[in-house]
Amino acid sequence: FSRLFFFFSSRRRHTRCREVSWARRCVQETETIELLKVLAEEMKLNDKITELFEGKIINKSERRAVMHMALRASKDKKMCVDGKDVVPEVHKVLEQVFSFANKVREGKFVGYSGKPLKTFVGIGIGGSYLSIEFVYEAIRHCEECKKAGKDFSLKFIPNVDPIDFARVTEGLNPETTLFIINSKTFTTAETMLNARTCRNWLFEFYASKIKKEEDKGAVVAHHMCAVSTNYAETTKFGIDRNNVFEFWDWVGGRFSVWSAIGVLPLALCFGPDIVKQFLAGGEFIDNHFSQTKDITKNIPTLLGIIGFYNTHIQKLETRAILPYSQCLHKFVPHIQQVSMESNGKDVSIEGIPLEEPTGPIVFGEPGTNGQHSFYQLIHQGRRIACEFIGFLHPICHSLVPGEIVDSHDELMSNFFAQPDALARGITKAEIDANPKIPEAQRPYKVFIGNRPSLSILIDAINPFTIGQLLAIYEHRVAVEGFLFGINSWDQMGVELGKVLATDVRGIFAENFKKKDVKKILDLGKLKCASLSTKKLLQVYMEKRNSEHSQQSLSLIHI
Repeated sequence: FSRLFFFFSSRRRHTRCREVSWARRCVQETETIELLKVLAEEMKLNDKITELFEGKIINKSERRAVMHMALRASKDKKMCVDGKDVVPEVHKVLEQVFSFANKVREGKFVGYSGKPLKTFVGIGIGGSYLSIEFVYEAIRHCEECKKAGKDFSLKFIPNVDPIDFARVTEGLNPETTLFIINSKTFTTAETMLNARTCRNWLFEFYASKIKKEEDKGAVVAHHMCAVSTNYAETTKFGIDRNNVFEFWDWVGGRFSVWSAIGVLPLALCFGPDIVKQFLAGGEFIDNHFSQTKDITKNIPTLLGIIGFYNTHIQKLETRAILPYSQCLHKFVPHIQQVSMESNGKDVSIEGIPLEEPTGPIVFGEPGTNGQHSFYQLIHQGRRIACEFIGFLHPICHSLVPGEIVDSHDELMSNFFAQPDALARGITKAEIDANPKIPEAQRPYKVFIGNRPSLSILIDAINPFTIGQLLAIYEHRVAVEGFLFGINSWDQMGVELGKVLATDVRGIFAENFKKKDVKKILDLGKLKCASLSTKKLLQVYMEKRNSEHSQQSLSLIHI
């Protein structure tokens, strides 16, 4: 498989190792895979994949096509939404992004004081943050990326918690900082509050140079750009129209790293050529996924079917993604969103309540950190489907004189050993046959084994393979959603909390003005709040208004 190698081996307790095309799963390879192929045919899986790539309205609840694949399509490819080829629009925006990035990197677009911009800060949340941070962290130590990005840095302010802003801006020079506001509507509450906070930070720094309102506009124009479709609001905010980059409603937030949302900060930091390699990796997998009809040879489809089998048939509700590379330490948080926001549904695509839960709980940590954290539970506690990701070649070398192996081989020895330990286990008879194990410890040394896992082995970390890996997991999630019979493309479950937060925010706003809890806290205004929430809210507001609340030892209220 070009530039991305998947070696799967089937290992089950008490069986010999043999090379097959799927992993250490609790499946009888031939029979179960054949049954899963029948399921895929009955669910018309290949037809659904075709509809995805043809731009059909598969997001039924919001009446939208799902076409983030077009964001990484070559210029000569045709991909249509509502009968219109969107690839030319995509490349028009890409050219605008790359042109702007080059101007900044070459010092032709500078800050308000004339100094070159070196630090880029992304303001966004969810897919407007997690995906970008994953890619940035994954590739920034690659030799070519390190060279291209040596003069620049990328930071993020996703959380509305004020400490997030304080930590990111600590030590930053406003004169060399460019903020990137990622908000399709330019109305997302947390993002816009953070954007205004950053704008005020700039105004405070340039206070001595701001003599009139026009000066404020000039400061924003030199230090802020945006990815949005709401040009009226971006202009009102002060951002130069030429520095606002478009994306489309057929791009879901958790897939938006391929759009200007992710391409802009990555191109600013590493340059357009690096980003083009990343996009090419994604497109490579799109071609493989859409054109390979045999599910046993289609990697995203195979992973999706095995994932569905584990979750729906084996009833394994949790999936651990375990990358054996510290570069991928932000991979799991992003895939957690891609999977759980896509497939955490309780109604079918027709809107009918489901009898069983759908998507798995996704968590993970790079090895070997996770081994000293939660692997105890994986080996001897709950049965969890595990996915190991390893690399043939290290991103940097470390061989200490006198050591028998280098650090990468030490890491990879665990990558190869852990799945076997999960699959094989160790029996009571084997424990009893070892005289070195104390009698009192023997019951605790037994590992039942037969715990499913799969392993993905990749040649090396670079922009191309990271694009491949991300596209594989995106399409894998789509396959699982097709098999569950759900709409993987909306996220209605995040809305209710936002609505209720608006009511609470209104209470806070009144309290901020009047500073009188007894008069302000009209419990009737919080119609959906429980009595316990209202009580806790009252405690919060009373303590917030108390001059001595920070010195109080009574800090926990239940």
